[in-house]
Amino acid sequence: MQLDHVTIRTGDIDATRAFFETVFDLTIGERPSAIRRIPGFWLYAEGRPIVHIIGSYGNGSDRAAEAIDHVGFRLEGYAAFRARLDRLAIPYSTMDLAEIGERRLFLRAPGGPLLEAVFCEPIPVENDHDIQ
Repeated sequence: MQLDHVTIRTGDIDATRAFFETVFDLTIGERPSAIRRIPGFWLYAEGRPIVHIIGSYGNGSDRAAEAIDHVGFRLEGYAAFRARLDRLAIPYSTMDLAEIGERRLFLRAPGGPLLEAVFCEPIPVENDHDIQ
């Protein structure tokens, strides 16, 4: 297992993008079409998208806090990991991103932090869709 990416939720996606580009020499790269409905950017280092930036919504007291939204871990063995979550009765949602050849599982740790398990595996044709 290795850290795949971190997603940062922010009220100023342009300033946050510029900060990471300037400070860490990251560059804007492609995002899968299935997630382009979410305002934000994927920032790349050495050809990999390691910082994902997404917008917070609302204003005043309703505004979502600036935060690390979730952490992604790159794993192997999608079917076995999914079976393990089922066996442990841990709820999850799925996302298959055919255009980049990745399958993803989203789950919450105790206390609520969102975790994403990312797998580079072929996607069966019948499962080529967004989060269920």
